[in-house]
Amino acid sequence: MKKTKMLYDKIKNLPVKFDKISPELLLPMDYEYKGKDIVIEIETQEFTCLCPWNNLPDFALLKIRYIPNKVCVELKSLKYYIQSYRNVHIVHESVVNKIFEDLYKLLKPKWLYVELEFTIRGGIKTVVKRESK
Repeated sequence: MKKTKMLYDKIKNLPVKFDKISPELLLPMDYEYKGKDIVIEIETQEFTCLCPWNNLPDFALLKIRYIPNKVCVELKSLKYYIQSYRNVHIVHESVVNKIFEDLYKLLKPKWLYVELEFTIRGGIKTVVKRESK
């Protein structure tokens, strides 16, 4: 219980900024069933970043799936991390790689899959995926 309270106190005091990608916002949470493989699926339609060429917003459905090893990602910290992309100029391919690398570094999961399905703009739909082997 004390560990959980410390985690929530840390979350309450996160310095949320929307002008740079902030992997330091991601917090690990102990996975209580080490050795038991489960697939955790997280989805949000609230991902947004900015196009580096025309400054218009890009919106995407973000899907994250992973098999935890020793830790899971704390969801509120993930929400803040995702929001840190809001005013960042970045291309779709870089987004999926950055999210994948930040989560992999934090979680060291047995398996990780990240997908971004960007909304149609100019008649073109983009889906970018990365998966650990």
